Amino acid sequence: MTDVRNRTVDLPGVTLAYRESGRPDGPPLVLLHALGERAADWDTVLPDLAPAHRVFALDLRGHGDSARTAAYSLEAMRDDVLSFLDALGLARVDLVGHSMGGAVAHLLAEAAPERVDRLVLEEIPALYPRPVSVLPEDPAQDVHFDWAMVRAVKAQFDAPDPAWRAGLARITARTLAVAGGPASPVPQERIAELARLIPDCRLVTVEAGHLVHGARPAEFVAAVAPFLGRV
Repeated sequence: MTDVRNRTVDLPGVTLAYRESGRPDGPPLVLLHALGERAADWDTVLPDLAPAHRVFALDLRGHGDSARTAAYSLEAMRDDVLSFLDALGLARVDLVGHSMGGAVAHLLAEAAPERVDRLVLEEIPALYPRPVSVLPEDPAQDVHFDWAMVRAVKAQFDAPDPAWRAGLARITARTLAVAGGPASPVPQERIAELARLIPDCRLVTVEAGHLVHGARPAEFVAAVAPFLGRV
């Protein structure tokens, strides 16, 4: 069983919760979840990644046990992760992001390329405007995320900043793009485009749909662990 320590850190404007596991002296690996998920979403692959890394799985702002804030954006989440790295003294990390977490990850790698060694982007395409999503009403039951965050992030995905796509060319990290194949609702040609726009990027497809690491953890690890070069 993987030993997981639940922690929090106070950052400028937000308190983030995170789960730390793995080797204390291992190379740092940061995991960023999808929209509406939380750090525990990575538990399916953690036993295979933690033995060779010092792993930090974050609850991004508005998710899980992290703070709810007055404003939300992908850029704010990117800046939170950079502040997290500074607070823990992590000069350079391997970074894995799924879906929304993949968008946050590539925005960070664009803004601060010197902070990312290897980058894994799971089921995140090159972003283009799309039809406006129908935004859900706040449900009556408790959930582990803030619906205001969902509305803000979905609005950004509907009308993404073109600079995000242009900035992919600034990424210097060795990158692996993981696609889920035709069962995924994400346009697979856009994931292939993202892989072409990042200078040093390889594309791999795992036929699992959008939830690759959850639905096919063994295949995800088989693709990602050799790329990270630690397992």
